[in-house]
Amino acid sequence: MTTEMNDQENREKITREMVIEKLHTVYDPEIPADVWELGLVYDIRIDEQNNVDIEMTMTTPNCPEAQSIPMRTQWAVEEIPGIGSVNVQLVWDPPWNPDMMSEVAKVQLGYIF
Repeated sequence: MTTEMNDQENREKITREMVIEKLHTVYDPEIPADVWELGLVYDIRIDEQNNVDIEMTMTTPNCPEAQSIPMRTQWAVEEIPGIGSVNVQLVWDPPWNPDMMSEVAKVQLGYIF
């Protein structure tokens, strides 16, 4: 058995909850809420080798942070011990709208009083 195979067997399985915990650390600098609470993350897929694929969007295609937020999202998830590769794909369909925000984000941004 190779060392790589032993490492994979001994590696803790990355969970969706672990990824979401890291997504809570990534903020849009113009909006005081994280990418998860804003509803910007559409999908999280984790394979058997702990590789993570994330589909996310921005609040608008003209968002000035459209390049930096996906990069910061990738870097945050890469901090998880035992993680494989992390791929963040920016998608525009369906278009984001405020209904996608969590209750927490709606309160933070004044949508709910």
